[in-house]
Amino acid sequence: MLGVRLLAAILVALAAAPALAHGSREGPIGWTLDPVLLVPLGITLLVFIVGWRRLASRASAPPAGTVRFLSGWAVLTLALTSPLHQAGERSFTMHMIEHELIMLVATLLLAASGAGGVLAWGLPRSLRLSLAGTWKSPLQAAWKRLTEPVTATVVQAVAMWAWHAPILFDRALDGFGWHIAQHACFFASSLLFWWAMLHPRGRNFGLSAACLFATSLVGGALGALMSLSSSPWYADYAAMGMTGIGLDPTDDQRLAGLIMWIPGGAFHGIAALALFYKWLKASEGGAGALNLQ
Repeated sequence: MLGVRLLAAILVALAAAPALAHGSREGPIGWTLDPVLLVPLGITLLVFIVGWRRLASRASAPPAGTVRFLSGWAVLTLALTSPLHQAGERSFTMHMIEHELIMLVATLLLAASGAGGVLAWGLPRSLRLSLAGTWKSPLQAAWKRLTEPVTATVVQAVAMWAWHAPILFDRALDGFGWHIAQHACFFASSLLFWWAMLHPRGRNFGLSAACLFATSLVGGALGALMSLSSSPWYADYAAMGMTGIGLDPTDDQRLAGLIMWIPGGAFHGIAALALFYKWLKASEGGAGALNLQ
């Protein structure tokens, strides 16, 4: 399935990223240009370009979703390699902005691109032919279950709340492997979520809208708890005394919580309204067709 191919190709880029580990909290903030991160991201882009060229040469029109995929790839790459990533080592607010760019912007664009077929065509012929094998049936069944809108909503909510619990977040701040696991969970769960919202079975965008509205409440509640807290949750940020953006750890956390609560909630709310409108228009069209008959 296109979604399985897209998820597999992008997860390779994210899973190998050493830039997800914490670096130094001293010295100037710069770009994270580690080749173990850049190579998988570069390979993903190269595979897409090769697949795009192959499909474009066979069709009268270029593959759809190109701009969305390239935009999503660019946002993901910048979030992980730009100075924003290193700034997140010194400020929870900057860390939150990085997470929001990945979970709200990059994965939405990648899911909306529907680029799984293009990525498959960019693979060597032997690998591309292997995608037709029966071995992938269990993966397709798992993908079908995970991209059911309610299931995808629950998966993302669990990932969001679990990884922001102090015991896990502190582990991610201190440990290389734990930090990779945190970002991989955020990326994979949000990619599943947006795919499920944008490609519901039976084009039931009303259910997608309801799930998006529920997500705005779930994420907003977590952000509200952070912003209303009287003390910092995370030991590493609390130990700084003053964060990299000139705020004490408590105010830094409050600002991070507000970003998750207000802009994050509004983003999901606006997406819910857009899909609800799409569902209403489709319902009106169906009713009109029935009346004509």
